[in-house]
Amino acid sequence: MSALDLLLPPTCSGCGVAGTACCATCLDGFGPPTRLQVPGVGPPVWTLAAYHGTARELVLAFKERGARALAAWFGALVAATLVAIGPPPWTLIPAPSRRSAARNRGGDHMLRIARETDIATVAPVLRLAPGVADSVGLTAIARRRNLAGRVEVCGPSPPGTTVLLDDVITTGATASACVRALRQAGVRTNAVLVLTSARPHRPGQ
Repeated sequence: MSALDLLLPPTCSGCGVAGTACCATCLDGFGPPTRLQVPGVGPPVWTLAAYHGTARELVLAFKERGARALAAWFGALVAATLVAIGPPPWTLIPAPSRRSAARNRGGDHMLRIARETDIATVAPVLRLAPGVADSVGLTAIARRRNLAGRVEVCGPSPPGTTVLLDDVITTGATASACVRALRQAGVRTNAVLVLTSARPHRPGQ
């Protein structure tokens, strides 16, 4: 334990309990993976939690409030889930962030999680072209138009079970645009895995 930990002990980003960045109770809000019906995406979509309550708080704390210690917790959840959704070897492709957003967050947050899984190859081959707006508040149609033709593939993806990784799925516009860009580059996406879903939880078949 560092001197900083003694002066400022960690607290759970989900509920505020002292002693850990994520307590066992809040962690239990994630998993096992649930398959969702998301029209237009293509490959199976799996989520670990609904986007509300402590799961939402943990995602926002990591993404927007600098709780970087949560990367290891999320990475462990993703690693455990990969075993359930496809055979090894696994390739994780993080969904891209806008460059300005990544700068404000001190780096690409989904790439940070992917690198914590340890059991998968990480291929950060997707990027957003300039001109993509923040999707918060946009309708489903506006989200699709915002991303149309603006997801770029900037490198090869290793073989294996290829999984697109993101933090939350709402309309499916981001996942759809990423899968389409990868397909056009000759990469088949076997599954989409999101930490949380803001969609109605009607499990797929």
